[in-house]
This record gives sequence, structure tokens and C-alpha cells, in this order.
Amino acid sequence: ELQDEAQQYTWHRLLKVRGWLLMFRSYYGLSFNPFDKQMAREKDRFLSRDISEMLSRLDYLKDTRGIGLFTARPGMGKSFGLRCFAKGLNPNLYHMEYICLSTVSVMEFYRQLCSVLGVEPRGGKPGMFRAIQEQILYLYREKKQPLLLAVDEAQYLSTGILEDIKMLMNYGYDSLNCFTLILCGEPHLNNTLRKPVHEALRQRITVHYNFTGLTDSEVAQYVLHKISCAGGSASIIEQAALSAVHSHSQGNPRLVDNLMTNALTLGAQMEKKAIDTEVILASVSSQNLG
Repeated sequence: ELQDEAQQYTWHRLLKVRGWLLMFRSYYGLSFNPFDKQMAREKDRFLSRDISEMLSRLDYLKDTRGIGLFTARPGMGKSFGLRCFAKGLNPNLYHMEYICLSTVSVMEFYRQLCSVLGVEPRGGKPGMFRAIQEQILYLYREKKQPLLLAVDEAQYLSTGILEDIKMLMNYGYDSLNCFTLILCGEPHLNNTLRKPVHEALRQRITVHYNFTGLTDSEVAQYVLHKISCAGGSASIIEQAALSAVHSHSQGNPRLVDNLMTNALTLGAQMEKKAIDTEVILASVSSQNLG
């Protein structure tokens, strides 16, 4: 009975939240919640300094090949940046694959690589290693579609996997770069790669960028851009409120999205024609309590 009551409470709460979301969309003239990550479309991306820097480095890397390293705190937009880059690639010229890691063993990593490359994961580690290298070489020489392999959450890569990645990139007595490796992870990935054991791998890093977050002016532009994409007017949020969003989000896009979703919901409930600092502070307080 207690479980049924808990489920009913959760269901009613979800319906209530959905009702609030529908209310603020109508109240502020929005066609959808512009701060819902599921609604983020690559073509509507906001070109922040971080995303621009990432895209320009990836554009350089795709033809020079080698390793690109991109680090950022959670929620800074590196995975979305990868999506934008992949969307802009010509599939006739490049073969891009994406792996998102949790903690994995060397063997599990090899099986994932085999899976995304479409080769049979057999013969143990030596067999999979050969099959992966052969497929990468085939894409490069025969299909003329060099591989771009993006490994997200790369801070989970163990020493064993990092050492094997170095060996995977050895072609023609280390004279040929057949594919591009894109490592994305949290900042402590940098500390891992600074260890002496990874010196050879670190020397292969062609480009490196660490996300710094949205500046004060970028937060304002980001919020207004998102509102515009949903058909809303810039007048629904005050300038002072935009500065308050930056102060409480520390330039983290995910935190901006969460804060603004909450602010729009509260603003509609409070019948505010425009989101002001009072609504932002109330949103911050409610999130801290939650």
C-alpha cells in the first residue's frame, strides 16, 4: 500500500510539473521549453567561445589526424559540441564513431571498438587488436573515409587502455596517422595524461582545449538566443535577471538551462510578465532546497 501511495504521489507530481511547463510555455509565448536539452538542435546552436574553439580545432584535426583532447567540467557542452561537429561532416569523406564510457576493462573497451567498427570481437585481445587495426586501415586506404573516433567520458580510461590506444595508432613504423582520436573528459584527465607512463601518448596530442564556461555577456546572449529559438521575445526577461543567472550558474550551460526552466515555471506561477531578479533568486532557493 505504501508503495502504491508513493507511486501515486510521484505520478501526481509529474502531472503537476507537466502542467506548470505547459503553463509557462503559453504564458511566455514559447513553442517549447528552450532550455530542455532534448530540444537542443545542432542547427540552432549558440556559438559560444568554447564551442567555437572546439569546432575550429576539430576541423583542423580531421585532416591532420592524431589526437585531440577536450576537457571540461560536467554540463559545459563538450558532448553537444561533438554532436555539432559530427552533424557537419561529409559522410562520404569521413567515418565518425562515438563511444561514451563508464568504467571499463581493456577487454570491454576492445569489444566496444569492435562493435562500433562492425568487426567480430573474437580471438581475444590480440585478435581484436588486429581486426581493429585492419578495419581502420581499410577505411583510410580503400574507402578513403578515415575514421574519427570520439571517446566521451575519457577520464575513466585506465592506464592499460591508454597504453593500448598508443599502440593502436602505430602504423607503418609510426610514420602514418590513419585515424583521428578525440578524447573528451573532465579536467582530471589532464592530470592522468601528465603521468610519465603516458609521455609517448601525450606527445601525440595535436590539439588541446579546456572549456572555460560562458562569460557574463555570453550567458545573456545564450539565454536570449534560446528564447528566440522557441519563438519568444527578449522582453520576457530583464537585463538584471540575466546578470543574476550568470552569477548563480558560474557560466555552466547546464546550470543555466536548469535555472531558467525553474525561473520560467516560477515566473508564470507568480504571474510575472518578465523574469526579474526576484524570480531568479526564488529559482536558486528552490533548487538549493530540492
